[in-house]
Amino acid sequence: MFSKPDFLFKETSSTSNLKLMFRLFMLCSIFILFAQFGYAFADTINIPITRQYFHDKIDNEQVLCEKLDGKADKFYRIGKNEEANNRVTDMLFRRVDDLQEWVELNEALSSNNEKIKCLNHIASTLTGYRASLKRKTINGSAFPALIDALENAINLPSNQPDGIAPLVKEMPYNIATIITQAFSDDPGFEQAQKYVYVKSCLLNPDQIIPTIKTYANEDFADSLIFIAAKNNPSRLYTYAQSINTTEGQLIHRSSFNLVKTIANLSKTPNALMYFPFLDDIVSGKQSIDSIRKFVGEKEDEYDSVGYFKLLVKTEIAYHSRFSGPAKDTPIAMFGVNGLRDVLKYRAIRHFITPINDLHNENNLDIRMRALDSLSSVELYYMMVMGENDIFTSSYKHSFSRMMQRMGSKPQTDTLLMQVKFDYFKKFIKMAASFNRLDTFLRSMPIKNSQALMRAFVGNLDKTGTLEDATDVADSYSSITDQKLLKTILEYVKENEKKCIELKNEKGTIIYGLLKNIFLSADTANHINLSAIANIPSIYDIDNKALQDDSGRIVQQVFFYGDEDGKAYFPAFLNSFSSKDWRIIQNKEWVEIRSLKGKVFVFANKPLDYDANLDDSAQAHLIEHLATRNFNASIVVHRGHSYWLQGTIERMPANAKIVVLGSCGGYKNLNKILDICPDAHIISTKEIGAGDINKPIINQINQSLIDDKKIVWKEMWSTLSKLFEADSNRSLAESWENYVPPYKNLGAIFIKAYHKKLESL
Repeated sequence: MFSKPDFLFKETSSTSNLKLMFRLFMLCSIFILFAQFGYAFADTINIPITRQYFHDKIDNEQVLCEKLDGKADKFYRIGKNEEANNRVTDMLFRRVDDLQEWVELNEALSSNNEKIKCLNHIASTLTGYRASLKRKTINGSAFPALIDALENAINLPSNQPDGIAPLVKEMPYNIATIITQAFSDDPGFEQAQKYVYVKSCLLNPDQIIPTIKTYANEDFADSLIFIAAKNNPSRLYTYAQSINTTEGQLIHRSSFNLVKTIANLSKTPNALMYFPFLDDIVSGKQSIDSIRKFVGEKEDEYDSVGYFKLLVKTEIAYHSRFSGPAKDTPIAMFGVNGLRDVLKYRAIRHFITPINDLHNENNLDIRMRALDSLSSVELYYMMVMGENDIFTSSYKHSFSRMMQRMGSKPQTDTLLMQVKFDYFKKFIKMAASFNRLDTFLRSMPIKNSQALMRAFVGNLDKTGTLEDATDVADSYSSITDQKLLKTILEYVKENEKKCIELKNEKGTIIYGLLKNIFLSADTANHINLSAIANIPSIYDIDNKALQDDSGRIVQQVFFYGDEDGKAYFPAFLNSFSSKDWRIIQNKEWVEIRSLKGKVFVFANKPLDYDANLDDSAQAHLIEHLATRNFNASIVVHRGHSYWLQGTIERMPANAKIVVLGSCGGYKNLNKILDICPDAHIISTKEIGAGDINKPIINQINQSLIDDKKIVWKEMWSTLSKLFEADSNRSLAESWENYVPPYKNLGAIFIKAYHKKLESL
């Protein structure tokens, strides 16, 4: 085992001792007499003065590399593994010193210039490593492999015409790019650069089209274009339309069938509507002509229902390949204009939006007419694709139609087999959220429903995100059947035990947190989740926690200039009583000040969104708040779910309470908690109702001006009594879909998971 060097130049190797001796010698008054001859070290190695500068460069790079871990202690740490740390330290000092010694002793390097050239290669490699580490394009653990590659490169015969190119071809990109730049004077440099470019493109296929112009005449250009086509066919299509550009010509002369197909589509009307089926078109399973009868040549020839049915059929086939043993990913399954994005867009546009817009229509035959031609399978996809957009009533009526279209004795397990269990976890989560899971599970044999719920809870650690785990958490909070809750909890415990036995750290964390969250949901267990999960209290928030340094509490309300925004804004203003508040009008926003305490509410006016005036008003209000040093600790989103992304992008990082006037959903919750990790989130499973949002905000504001702690359970109890007493039963139904912070189990899980990772 290599031990720490006591000092950079106190090494056991002869070169390290010679360095110190030489520095002492350089201080001698007889330096001039001996400079022309060099100095003969004790072991007979001579380092001429003409090369000492280049050795010093390497020495300096060693020092700079050693300091990359933030400590100047003659030891280079790349992480917590001491064996790895010892190894890289050994490589940095002993091995690099050995290379310097090799340069001086190597008789094959007969001239001074050849030796200087090698020394420069060593120094440049260390410089490149430092730069790459700072850019995060290489890991510290790659250092030994880099030094191995450097040694192989400087050992090459000087008369090799290809130089380093053959070596670079076999290196991983992060090492190849450093070595290539360090050997810029090598005869193989130009070819090595090409290899590095190809390696870069394979790692970053999005960069192929914007950078291919320089390499358009290279043999590898066509293959890279094919990779770019598989990665992002719609982007390639955009470039293919510019036939006179270098990129366009390269695309149109490609030898690959996929690229040829995209090139041909660039001349076809409504070409992007064919992209979801690109894999099938290339393989011959579908043709452009067979799809054209749904797409049409003109807008009035478009068959929206037929097109959606074809999307669903293709999704099932693609999913079967994608989830199968081969894990085959069809072309254009994902991404902009890919199958899943288009399927979601068409589901919302042609079916969900029409039935949502008719939510006040009592005649269901009229309201749900858009769904008349859809089968149970197609309704299944319509619902899961519209998770964040479908209204509660729209979902419930759609679910009923899905069940009806399976016959008098629906077999829901058969439906899941028809869709190859595609999106089944999302479907279960939605069914639980809208109180339809029991109905769905009862329509299949008990053993199948048990297997389904076991699968729903299983493998939550195997995905790339926390979405499935968050869906399980959200589902648990929505289920009222005690037997089903107990079953889910038991499955979670089983998975936790299995992960512990397998030493699966990620799985142990996920299932352990879910177990504690589910147990805490039952107050009889007396579990303090905040203490167990190491997260701030989810049950209440103190008034002082919302104040800034000046004792002010600032609330920002985001309005949008559609019809709903304009309709609810006057009622929003009227909710602020003149005995408690003063309203100050501005051209683009209102400022509402409490007459007691220091509570400030700012809301942009819902100006015309077609002219982008609401967006400008929000931007200008944020600038105004910044100039006055106002930092909002409460954020209220008043608008549809499709406006929520705009609110999230402008959300202040110190927000402690976030009221969503639309569905949260995993992606939205995750984004919000990335910005505001400790936020208490109020969300709803459907579109927010103005008549409900107003009392919630009023309750919060009243607590603020009364300088009282906000206790969510107490507030929810008060509001529940209010809505239960209301004669408008639809209002009470909508209220049931609002989720308070202490029941927002998905958000709680995300918070707790990230806190757990921080503590590791």
